[in-house]
Amino acid sequence: MVLGLLNTLAFAPYTLWWLPFLTLVGLSLAITNSPSPRQAAWYGFCYGLGWFGLGISWVHVSIDQFGGLPLIASLGLMALLVSYLALFPALAAWLSRRLLGSLPLPLLLLASWTFSEWLRSFLLTGFPWLSLGYSQTDSWLQHYAPLIGEIGISAILIWVAASIANVLAPASKLNRLVPLLLSAILLFAAPWLSAVKGWQYGNQQLSVLLVQGNVQQELRWVPEQEWPTMLKYLDLTRPHLSSHQLVIWPEAAVPRIEPLADDFLENLDKSAFYSDTAIITGIIDYNLRTQEAWNNLIVLGKQTPDADSGHYFHGHANRFSKHHLLPIGEFVPFESFLRQLAPIFDLPMSSFNRGSYVQPNLEANGIELLPAICFEIAFPSQIRANLTGETQLLLTVSNDAWFGDSIGPHQHLQIARMRALEFGLPLLRATNNGITATIDADGRIRARAPQFTEAVLSDTLQLTQAKTLYSQLGNLPLFSFSTLLLVFALFRHWRINR
Repeated sequence: MVLGLLNTLAFAPYTLWWLPFLTLVGLSLAITNSPSPRQAAWYGFCYGLGWFGLGISWVHVSIDQFGGLPLIASLGLMALLVSYLALFPALAAWLSRRLLGSLPLPLLLLASWTFSEWLRSFLLTGFPWLSLGYSQTDSWLQHYAPLIGEIGISAILIWVAASIANVLAPASKLNRLVPLLLSAILLFAAPWLSAVKGWQYGNQQLSVLLVQGNVQQELRWVPEQEWPTMLKYLDLTRPHLSSHQLVIWPEAAVPRIEPLADDFLENLDKSAFYSDTAIITGIIDYNLRTQEAWNNLIVLGKQTPDADSGHYFHGHANRFSKHHLLPIGEFVPFESFLRQLAPIFDLPMSSFNRGSYVQPNLEANGIELLPAICFEIAFPSQIRANLTGETQLLLTVSNDAWFGDSIGPHQHLQIARMRALEFGLPLLRATNNGITATIDADGRIRARAPQFTEAVLSDTLQLTQAKTLYSQLGNLPLFSFSTLLLVFALFRHWRINR
């Protein structure tokens, strides 16, 4: 559990990227020396309790401050979530110990860990937060991201740690040295991989403005605050409108539902057009007849540089509807029962409809943007599914005011940086109260606005021409390799037992 707790320091904002090498060696040794698969699973579970118990402690901020639950109930919900997430390292540990002897430990743990992380990415809608590869965003292993993605970097961490633990385990000399040699090659080859990263800077530059309104969470959905909030974003934007090609407002920056905000949006559309720019903003669309709601991004102003008018009208196609909804926050399972149970299950704007998994990119002033709202940016498979040959920029908007002054927004920014690395594209991140930032295609933060302040962030990005190996193949090679390893290990284990 202590080793799992230490893992939190490997991620933002602490970024002690070398820590997972040590903690995973300890876990690998515990698995190898455990007397039974059940004991190994217990070690993995305890490791997960520490890892997620501290690592996602920021979730408790939203439950405690906005959930309306007694402290004991909110702590109970956190314990349930952390215990659920700890089941995945427990599964990896159990599988590795159960099949020990059928394959060398590094291969077994790599395959088992990859399998369990794949499950974590989609079961119960998925929550792949704090996957180990994110800890390497600032290490030299980041150069693997355009080739094998974050999950591939996680596999390298597992391989290296298990290879070190394997030296201390009862194995033949050959089985000890070969994994160590391969580990050394993997580590020392990383800096040279920039030559095959799969992207390069193009000739096109883009001036962007990101607006951070810093609206208090408890005021976001108060009807009397709708106009003050909209005017705040307008006032922050207006002085800079004509000097930028693209303006980004964060998730649900316009708090009035779209059908009732027509006048405001049409005027904003005209202002953007006459300023020769485009504005992308978050807004809630609502069908008054069917009572369906969507968490949307819409484009206002110029869709193309040669447009002769603004193109906005309610229901126009240049929009994105969030697909990956957050449980409890954006949809409530067993809604008719749970909404009556506690205030946390009846939060404002917690009953959205899901957008399509694959949607057209947004087009703003001739720029093709691939959008993701809030924690959708943590799902690289969704990003890859929506990537086209015309995509020039990644965009993510969020409202991290739910999580206060915690480590959550820093981890969220780190995840966004990994997406830029994987796909070789610049990324814009606009948030309500931080961390708003522009990110280069190499994952480097170009500019960022201070948290918890009203701010505008101006930057000029160099766009790229990108076709990374990861954008073409995704996680398929690693998942296929891991599956084949597990099948082979199961077959050998069966043969040995016979």
